[in-house]
Amino acid sequence: MTMRPTDSLGALDAFVRAADARSFTAAGRQLGVSSSAVGKAVARLEERLGVRLLHRSTRSVTLTPEGALFLERCRRIFSEIETAEAELAQTRGAPRGRLRVSLPLAGMLMMPTLGAFMRDYPEIELDLDFTDRLVDVIEEGFDAVIRAGEVGDSRLMSRVLGVFRLQLVASPGYLARRGVPKVPEDLAGHACLQHRFATSGKFEPWPLRRGGREVALPSSAVANTIEPLIAMAEQGLGIACLPDFAIRRQIVDGRLAVVLAGHTEHEGVFRLLWPSSRHPAPKLRVFIDFLAKHLFPA
Repeated sequence: MTMRPTDSLGALDAFVRAADARSFTAAGRQLGVSSSAVGKAVARLEERLGVRLLHRSTRSVTLTPEGALFLERCRRIFSEIETAEAELAQTRGAPRGRLRVSLPLAGMLMMPTLGAFMRDYPEIELDLDFTDRLVDVIEEGFDAVIRAGEVGDSRLMSRVLGVFRLQLVASPGYLARRGVPKVPEDLAGHACLQHRFATSGKFEPWPLRRGGREVALPSSAVANTIEPLIAMAEQGLGIACLPDFAIRRQIVDGRLAVVLAGHTEHEGVFRLLWPSSRHPAPKLRVFIDFLAKHLFPA
């Protein structure tokens, strides 16, 4: 004998109510059906399971030992259903809860966008971890990570947040004193502000079209985060290679100017990654959509 899922849940509900009330009549009253309908539903369930769940008498029904065990299992089933319904109901409300996100050190420059997100979603608590270390999203318990580059983990889902480019920039005052480089080879006579990767200790390559010739870049200063390089470039201390999203305001304001634009070529991608085994919770879904819309505006 085969029962459809809806029939099975209905029979389980009838059994639980009859067991709790110790009466088919009371269970039928709760369900809006006759006592005989409840009795038949329980009988079909017993036939399907091949065990007696309830002892019947003229005055009441009582649980058999097998019925007592099965009742506990049924309670768990209905508890899970109620939890699932509550979670779905929550998706229609304001997203809330703690959201743990790992960002690269350069992610500090995303704070205006992250601040705007916090104002729009005050019920979401951002727990931000800034590091260039390649974190294990799942093992370390992150809801999501933001990283540049390709995705090599099949356990993760990803969404492109935007494209960025590395640009060589210097202050107008520096260029007035030291001259504007015309070709990459001219950099040998300039103060170069270098970025060293915190994880590998290597210098970040400048995206120069060199025509097969290597240009030795002098190092007037080295930093393992982006912010000091921006500050030094603004103060006229040299030429820096920086991501365009970090210096848009300085270029618009005239505090920095792009040099060797025709001799550089670069394109990088920022992605947001999250565990593929999880359906994005409301708090993560709005975070993904917000960053994709506002982090790299067209």
